[in-house]
Amino acid sequence: MKTHDTRRLLASMALGGGIAVATVAFAADSPIKLEKNAGFTMSDPTGDDNGPGTYKYPTDAVYKPGSFDITEFQVVPGGSTTEFRVKVNSKIEDPWDSQAWGGNGFSVQMAFIHIDTDHKAGSGVTDGLPGTNVRFADDEAWDRVVIISPQGATRVNSEVDLKCPQWKSRIIVPRVTRASGRTLIAVVDNDKLGGAPQESWGYQVLMQSNEGFPDKKDLLTRKVNEFEGQHRFGGGTDYDNDPHVMDILVPPDGDPAKKQHEILSKYNKAATTTVKPEDLAVVPMVYPYPKKEK
Repeated sequence: MKTHDTRRLLASMALGGGIAVATVAFAADSPIKLEKNAGFTMSDPTGDDNGPGTYKYPTDAVYKPGSFDITEFQVVPGGSTTEFRVKVNSKIEDPWDSQAWGGNGFSVQMAFIHIDTDHKAGSGVTDGLPGTNVRFADDEAWDRVVIISPQGATRVNSEVDLKCPQWKSRIIVPRVTRASGRTLIAVVDNDKLGGAPQESWGYQVLMQSNEGFPDKKDLLTRKVNEFEGQHRFGGGTDYDNDPHVMDILVPPDGDPAKKQHEILSKYNKAATTTVKPEDLAVVPMVYPYPKKEK
């Protein structure tokens, strides 16, 4: 296994000397491949779409195996826009005919792409969006979040206004949201991000499920209960202390599935009727580019 220092060396050798390089990889065993203009591709293992290791899909046939299993995340910067791509381990379908309700051509999946643009304590948001039941470390707080939802922009914006208006300036509904094959795609104006992506930025993708009839406090998110049901995930609790997240990105090195299970398992199971932020699991940001030495 290559060390972090080796990864930094490989990247600096490829990027140094004033030579423009279109693609720079860490080491051969790294899940991250660096691209031009601060873009990158990050792979994620299959079979870890079970949150802390115990979650189960709802029983209805529309929730096909692999539907919430992230296999790849891409950031593709352009001139004035950036394209975000989240690939899953199943063909993305539209069983609820989203076009009939002003949707985006798919029905079941929903992804939240959190972005830390400054890596500074106290400058971003440490709370997860309503219904995700997670939080972020103070120095890895999110400054922007891109919502990839089957729901049309009008519905998403309405839910944001109702359930988390304090973050409206940080929440981005893409100019284009669509699905192709196994990939969810969002095109976002760079000015909404606060500028074009930078090598210092961190990312976290939370995979959820679109819920057209959410709880009054949840942002279009589907709940995880103790036992799975037709339209409920199982394997968690019947309280709002467990993370309502099926898959996440984890920093490279080690067994990523094991690391995910450890991260999402660290919530206060004794907190039931009253759940405080400190009771929730802390999800990390992933910083794809090596930190520049001063």
